[in-house]
Amino acid sequence: MPRYYEDQPEGGACTGVKEDLGACLLQSDCVLQEGKSPRQCLKEGYCKALKYSFFECKRSMLDARSRFRGRKGY
Repeated sequence: MPRYYEDQPEGGACTGVKEDLGACLLQSDCVLQEGKSPRQCLKEGYCKALKYSFFECKRSMLDARSRFRGRKGY
């Protein structure tokens, strides 16, 4: 679920997706119960939808068509 922060300044194009991905990883069973690092859990396949959204957001920043269509993500 996306989180919107009214009191925080905007940090960049994909900041919201990045924060949600980090929160998802920190709240996953992999980190909490198994004690692994968030990086290991990301490589094992946790939070796939947010990982893909973050990838698409970053990729859209390099795509010249995004000037007309807008960036993907939120």
